[in-house]
Amino acid sequence: MEIVLTLIDFVLHVDKHLQVFVQTYGAWVYALLFLIIFVETGLVVMPFLPGDSLLFIVGALCGAGLIDWSLAAGLMLAAAILGDQTNYTIGRYFGPKVFQWENSRFFNKNAFNQAHNFYERYGGVTIILARFMPFIRTFAPFVAGVADMTRSKFTMFNVVGAVIWVIGLTSAGYFFGNLPWVRANLSKIIWALIFVPGLIALWGGWKAHRDAKADAAAKA
Repeated sequence: MEIVLTLIDFVLHVDKHLQVFVQTYGAWVYALLFLIIFVETGLVVMPFLPGDSLLFIVGALCGAGLIDWSLAAGLMLAAAILGDQTNYTIGRYFGPKVFQWENSRFFNKNAFNQAHNFYERYGGVTIILARFMPFIRTFAPFVAGVADMTRSKFTMFNVVGAVIWVIGLTSAGYFFGNLPWVRANLSKIIWALIFVPGLIALWGGWKAHRDAKADAAAKA
């Protein structure tokens, strides 16, 4: 329980914890940033680590001269790309082993084919948009691997999404993170970066489920 509370405190006060870490350990902060981004995007069991808020705060610390922007952004970009690629590879490895049980109680070949077709048609947009959605960005590359999305196609959108996500949010933090109003409302901004994309994702999932039911009813 103590570990969970510590993690929650780190996510909600990532700005303060990073400042302390920089002051205490100096350049080791770059290794920490790489590790956090890689683990959050690369390991499907760790979707609760900070992503959007971390990138924004890192940008703000770069703007304040505490962290080098080019080094931090470059390492986090590499971590984001390698993390998604690892997650995809894990999904691709386990996918065939799982879905070969065509008549099992929990998995079936038809579900696999539907997922594969979806990711071949819309997977690129999904991979890019998922970057900005907590939890979903951890699961999307894994599902793409399970659905056997073409590796070359996944890699292309993985790189594009990572560039937009990392460079975009760190740049926003760099230019706006140290403004007085932003500093005064930083905790609210962190909450917004956590919940707003999540709510959008939930709404999108609900809408897709509703449309799917409507289509099924129309065909019946």
